[in-house]
Amino acid sequence: MQTREAIRAILLTPAAEVLLMRVRPPEEQRCFWITPGGGLEPGESSEDGLRRELQEELGLTRFELGPLVWLRQHTFNWAGRRICQSERYHVVHVERFEPEMSDALEAHVLQSFRWCPLAELAALAEPVAPRSLHAIVASYLEQGAPPGPLELEVLVD
Repeated sequence: MQTREAIRAILLTPAAEVLLMRVRPPEEQRCFWITPGGGLEPGESSEDGLRRELQEELGLTRFELGPLVWLRQHTFNWAGRRICQSERYHVVHVERFEPEMSDALEAHVLQSFRWCPLAELAALAEPVAPRSLHAIVASYLEQGAPPGPLELEVLVD
């Protein structure tokens, strides 16, 4: 099994919209929604990795890294491999913009982008990762960043 460290952004507009990416894994028919981000390269810091990922996936180069709001360990299959990925989710406040994918490899699995209002997030027909994204964002908007150490969500597909 391959292990991997990843960083993800919950891009949040003043209108409480979250940017989602609809992806379809290689060799699968099902699609699901994820937040932007991805695996860290060896020796890369979380902030540097997120800056690289958001530039590659969205064309976003200017932003402030917001608070850490969620930790998740997800074990899943991708392109014939078993992966155990540790993920850190940060809020990033942005004005709404038109994302532009420049990573050719990721462009093959990307189906679409969507600015999803918080009110619609829990009702999407296709799965959202993390499953608790609506609760994470709602809690952040109501109470701010979680205090103290975060609990780790563990998910095995």
